[in-house]
Amino acid sequence: MADKMTPEQRHRCMSRIRGKNTKPELIVRKYLFGLGYRYRLNQKKLPGSPDLVLRKYRTVIFINGCFWHAHEGCRYHTIPKSNVEFWTAKFARNRQRDEEDYQALHRLGWNVVVIWECQLKPKAREHTLACLDYILNKVFLENHSSGNRQTCQITVKDSR
Repeated sequence: MADKMTPEQRHRCMSRIRGKNTKPELIVRKYLFGLGYRYRLNQKKLPGSPDLVLRKYRTVIFINGCFWHAHEGCRYHTIPKSNVEFWTAKFARNRQRDEEDYQALHRLGWNVVVIWECQLKPKAREHTLACLDYILNKVFLENHSSGNRQTCQITVKDSR
């Protein structure tokens, strides 16, 4: 099926997609700041340039878009019908790069938290943010008692 937009229109749409200060990222930032957490944004010195870096907690947070980071099993991740081979390869590269970044951060002694865009939709948002607060408190206590590092994926049960 052909694209319904001209190449110029498609270029204009795609060029407007942001990588920083996205709505999901702002939701998490506002929540954490309101609870008293302090963080740095997009630290380029760390692998993957995490969205949020909480040095006190030795934790980085990635807020991934379901489409661009190929959230498996998510209804918001679909492969476009045109140029399927390109998109499939792109999503595979993105997932591989993400995993390499997470592993590199682990080797540097960082805890990694991944939050998916769909987990910040209104129905799941409150639960997701409460889980994030719980994880950060747990990580803080663990960091002050042992050297365990782990990747945390927030899992939200669908109420449907």
